Amino acid sequence: MISPFRNQIEIAWCPGCGNFNLLTALSEALAELGLKPSQVVLVSGIGQAAKAPHYVQANVFNGLHGRSIPVAFGIQSVNPDLTVIAESGDGCMYGEGGNHLIHAIRRNPNITVIVHNNQVYGLTKGQASPTSEVGFVSKTQPLGTVSESFHPLALAVSQGASFVARGFTGDKKELKSIFKQAIQWKGFSLVDVLQPCVTFNRTNTFGWYKSRVYSLPEEYDPEDQVGAFKKSLEWGDKIPTGVIYRHAKPVFLDQVFEKLGRKEFLIPTNNYQVIFEDEKRRFE
Repeated sequence: MISPFRNQIEIAWCPGCGNFNLLTALSEALAELGLKPSQVVLVSGIGQAAKAPHYVQANVFNGLHGRSIPVAFGIQSVNPDLTVIAESGDGCMYGEGGNHLIHAIRRNPNITVIVHNNQVYGLTKGQASPTSEVGFVSKTQPLGTVSESFHPLALAVSQGASFVARGFTGDKKELKSIFKQAIQWKGFSLVDVLQPCVTFNRTNTFGWYKSRVYSLPEEYDPEDQVGAFKKSLEWGDKIPTGVIYRHAKPVFLDQVFEKLGRKEFLIPTNNYQVIFEDEKRRFE
């Protein structure tokens, strides 16, 4: 299908990049959910992954390195009717943006966070990223990195994130299904996507992932936090994909409204009038 969310801008990714399948899966997921481009906001940071919104027909905010989550949080807070997605790479989200990720999990805003995880910095020429494995050789770590890998799903599950999943760009069908579930979920959703970099990561290739990735079986219980935590640490010869953990919990904005004793914060209308309870203010 040709998604109405795809535009005609020339794509500046390397041939064979895993980002292509991610972009297609996301565009089709949005269309199949019956959303319109005007109802969707994509917020990105900096990097090859952060270029994805440039190729989507929707509202876009391209911000600072590692700062897409707080912007997405703010947008969704002032206009809860929008579908807000923050997306960027593993360096942007887990490195520069790691602090924002932690506190977004705590607050549980109704946003989806998609991380293109290729275990390398793909824009700035191949440095080791937070998810690179010990021993990964790069131009800036010629003897191999000595830092242990960051485990984003384990962090998210341990902190009680509302929805935690992993996808693989080598399985577009499953990835699209995960995106649809994450976007429909009310609360904070984290989707870590294994997205091989064909230029700067010659270790974690499509073949490397393909031989290890497996889909979680139907009998797996994503609502068991202890079981989900164990599953989130599974890495090496076997790497699980699918919904790792989910549980419904109060959403940030709903709790704020409850404290304020009102059902809505502000209501944009067609004539750009904003209503604050009994007071009306017009913006020309």
